[in-house]
Amino acid sequence: MSTKHEKISVIEKIGYSLGDLAANLIFQTLMTFLAFFYTDVYRIPAATASVIIFAGGFVGAFFNVIMGIIADRTETRWGKFRPWILWTSVPFGVIALLAFSTPNFAMSGKIAYAMLTYFLLVLIYSANNLPYSALSGVITGDMKQRNSLSAYRFLAVTIAQFIIQSLLLPLVLIMGDGDKAEGFRSVMTLFAIAGIICFIITFLTTKERVRPPQTEKTSIIQDLKDLTQNRPWVIMLFLTILVFITLSLKGGMYIYYFKYYLDEASLSTFLEQIGFNAFISQLNGLLVHMGFAGFEWPEDAATSAFSLFNAGGILFTLVGIVFSKPLADRFGKRDIFGIFLFLAALCLAAFYFYAPQSIILVFLTQMLQGLFYGVTTPLLWAMIADVADYSEWKNNRRATAIVFSAMIFGLKVGLSIGGALVAGILSSYGYVAESAIQTADTVFGIRISVSLYAAAGFIIGAVLLLWYEIDRNKEQLIEKELNDRREI
Repeated sequence: MSTKHEKISVIEKIGYSLGDLAANLIFQTLMTFLAFFYTDVYRIPAATASVIIFAGGFVGAFFNVIMGIIADRTETRWGKFRPWILWTSVPFGVIALLAFSTPNFAMSGKIAYAMLTYFLLVLIYSANNLPYSALSGVITGDMKQRNSLSAYRFLAVTIAQFIIQSLLLPLVLIMGDGDKAEGFRSVMTLFAIAGIICFIITFLTTKERVRPPQTEKTSIIQDLKDLTQNRPWVIMLFLTILVFITLSLKGGMYIYYFKYYLDEASLSTFLEQIGFNAFISQLNGLLVHMGFAGFEWPEDAATSAFSLFNAGGILFTLVGIVFSKPLADRFGKRDIFGIFLFLAALCLAAFYFYAPQSIILVFLTQMLQGLFYGVTTPLLWAMIADVADYSEWKNNRRATAIVFSAMIFGLKVGLSIGGALVAGILSSYGYVAESAIQTADTVFGIRISVSLYAAAGFIIGAVLLLWYEIDRNKEQLIEKELNDRREI
């Protein structure tokens, strides 16, 4: 196995991060808008949408394990993982566009089309993102450089979050001239083209350095046995599921929270007082003067406030990411992850107690939650790479992709459960798509979902880390002993 710990260049870190920017233009759209797209744009019943999201997510989750086995056994002159990023780039873009298109079928045809395109999307996502994630474990064996690589990666993720959560809905309304179906198709076309370009850049700028020796051959059964006997892996699997249930649940429900719970008059007043309306008025005036009258920002207060709310959280997430590496280097990934995940959970729980008119508190809490969660964002995948090292250290065998595949299995399970919960909770509380007013029960379901239900996932995840044994001291021990072995 290679022992060379080359210093990873900024160009390679940026090139690697662009792969997650591309993937997250689609992933963040799924997490934040898929339930909304199915119920309010394609007009599929909420209960049916819940089944599609849940079933599709589990199909993708199980395919991840298969993809991990395949990727670990891939041998090309470009490495094990980089080729998959190239091979899947164009299919990923095409299928993403199809998944957010709205052909005019009868209801049975709509359901079949939505299920087919979503299933294809989660499969191609697995074939692309599993090798991409595993690539971080073989670009370098140096844990501090790995922390740095993860920070770059999740800076790109946060940029994608900003684009999707703050700008996607206004862009949909602008580019569709009020027609959400046409708007989604136009925006996803742009995302597909940008994503293909980013994936190709990732392939061209990265290098695989940590390679198993040619004599290392293990059976699939042995790989799976190693996983099930790896307690840090088991804990990280359940932690990943819980984190992505929470992200998918709160992310998918926020749009309804702004539309049906928060007071519209209070939102309008808030936007006026902070100067947002004046800024947008000047922006729209400039666009009209330049001949882009069709690109004026939407006038709906809930849409503007929702975009600003997400933007504030994401900007503070970026601040949290900046602090992530130095805190992890000093205190260890495990302890920092657990502490800040718990603090983020407390912020989520606070949303339950706010009145519909408490707009300032809602925005301040979102920014604070973004700051705390931002510290954890790069650590999750860096810890999974550490679990791959732990498996090699303990078993004298390395199976990077299957370790990552199991974690992405958890991500898909979490995404499918969280997304299905959004549609399922809406259905169970009597949600009526595009209705101007919802019942008190529906509004209560929306309110408790973005607060107490979401917070529970983060809190349980933080508690699980008490049994995760790779603390700062063990990180250093594993790195030293693996380096010694690789020098032999």
